[in-house]
Order: sequence, then structure tokens, then C-alpha cells
Amino acid sequence: MSKVVKVRDVRLLLGAGSAKPGPTIGQALGPLGVNMADFCKQFNEKTKTFDKDVPIPVLLSAYSNRSFTFITKTPHTSWFVKKCAAIEKGSKRPGHDIAGKIHVKQIYEIAKVKQSDEHLKRFDLLTLSRRIMGTCKSMGVEVIDDR
Repeated sequence: MSKVVKVRDVRLLLGAGSAKPGPTIGQALGPLGVNMADFCKQFNEKTKTFDKDVPIPVLLSAYSNRSFTFITKTPHTSWFVKKCAAIEKGSKRPGHDIAGKIHVKQIYEIAKVKQSDEHLKRFDLLTLSRRIMGTCKSMGVEVIDDR
């Protein structure tokens, strides 16, 4: 009996609940022999609680026997910041132009959501909030606090 070996890890960014077997997924999973329809079905089932088309990062591990496992993460911090600031994209000149404003309470809420990611569990909320504030600064989004 042959040993099952991990072939490769693939990173994908898919809309929650709307993954369909098509060219975007096919180019990533086809060469690995992963059943795209099965992956899409499992992914859509796992992300059905999210709003439709929220961009969900996925880390898929493909194995030599054509099986797979995948981990879903929370959306990127920049997506949360853009949604909270109600902007389409960040500033072209961060530090000079302000693209939008976000409140400290919103940053705290984003940090609580991001803390559910496995690779961010070790950080406390203050550290995550500071990291999110750094993302805001690099996007040209002003952080306001009305103390």
C-alpha cells in the first residue's frame, strides 16, 4: 500500500458561498487532480453563514491520492477597513490624502474577528488593533477617537 504524501499547498481567494467549478479554480486545482465540484460543494457549505461574495482566503492541501483538506480564514484586513470606511480603495498617496475615516471601536471589532484565525490567536486584541491601525495608515484611512 502506498503512502499518502502531501503534493502541494494552494492559496485561493474565493467569494463566500459562491464557489463554482470554473477556470479560476480549475487552473489551481486541475493539475493536482482534486475534484473541483467536491471542493466547491464543501467550501460553499462551510461558508454559507457569511454574506455572499465576501472574499475568503483558503489554504488547500492536496495529497497524492487525490484527496484534499482546506482551511478557511477571515477576510483580509484591508477588506474590513474598506467596508467600515465605506470606500472602494485606499488613498493613492497615503499620509498626504485621506481616503476615509474609521473609528477605534470598529478597529476593535475587526480585531475580535481576526483573532479567530489560527495564526493570529497568539496575539492579544491590543496588538491586533495596532496592526489594523497600521493597515489603515498604509491605506490612507484616518483613525478617529472621540474620547
